[in-house]
Amino acid sequence: MAEPVGDFGLIGLAVMGQNLVLNMNDHGFTVVIFNRTVSKVSAFLENEAKGTNVVGSESIADLCSKLKRPRRVMLLVKAGKAVDDFMELLFPHLEAGDIIIDGGNSHYPDSIRRTKYVEEKGFLFIGSGVSGGEEGARYGPSLMPGGSTAAWPAIQEIFQSVSAKSDGEPCCEWVGENGAGHYVKMVHNGIEYGDMQLICEAYSLMTKVLGMSNDECAEQFMEWNKGVLDSYLIEITANILAYKEDGEALVTKIMDKAGQKGTGKWTAQSALEFGTPVTLIGEAVFARALSSMKAERVEASKYLSGPDVPMEKADASMRKAIEDAL
Repeated sequence: MAEPVGDFGLIGLAVMGQNLVLNMNDHGFTVVIFNRTVSKVSAFLENEAKGTNVVGSESIADLCSKLKRPRRVMLLVKAGKAVDDFMELLFPHLEAGDIIIDGGNSHYPDSIRRTKYVEEKGFLFIGSGVSGGEEGARYGPSLMPGGSTAAWPAIQEIFQSVSAKSDGEPCCEWVGENGAGHYVKMVHNGIEYGDMQLICEAYSLMTKVLGMSNDECAEQFMEWNKGVLDSYLIEITANILAYKEDGEALVTKIMDKAGQKGTGKWTAQSALEFGTPVTLIGEAVFARALSSMKAERVEASKYLSGPDVPMEKADASMRKAIEDAL
């Protein structure tokens, strides 16, 4: 049998998985990959990963056989049953001290349960938040690992090497035992819900009170993005408002019906459980719930009219107040 060459194993070759693999390769780590649809492995190796040191595998057993000890295997699969299923498939091919890492958007109670379950089998478990989207995965995500404390020394170098950097410091640190990693990610996502709701309300004030057009709003958000509000959300808001289709702002053609994946709701539920006031996040979750009730809102609009009170003396100070609120 050939000597194991892999520093890290990754299961799940959606865009996030592919980009994280390429990021690790760029930092000198040899990654062994597997995907349930095995054809995606060869397709990735022949295209995006062509010319890299990424190693393919045809099965879970094949992947594990190519990894150095302690084996470090990261799952980037859909949260829920898929994580548990892949863990069960991994167990027969692992040895004491090997590490399973769940990098999906799992609910922290699941990570608490999995840490205990995996440790009872003699292995180690990490539930890690991964933030930054597809671009972050490729060029530097924020990583929030938690779980089996004994696993951290074995993954610290890899995680901190590939993570984003702020003032030269890695955007990655051990955050605690059990479900701490996914708890931090949950709160991070909840805060993002609040941020997005603030942006929505700012846009509403700018258009309905200040009478600004979408182009004017886009210009204002672009300007704000050059200062203290410089952020991904402000940047994409400006781009969205500026985008046109057939000469018209696309944002006006999109169904005003928002969905949600549940992490904001989890944050609000946890806050209620622990008696911590996060009213802004709670209201942001409720705003999405109300937004999703399109049919009910249409029916209600027949009997209830919303406020329509343009500000007579709106001036630059109003824009500054909105900026400060953001």
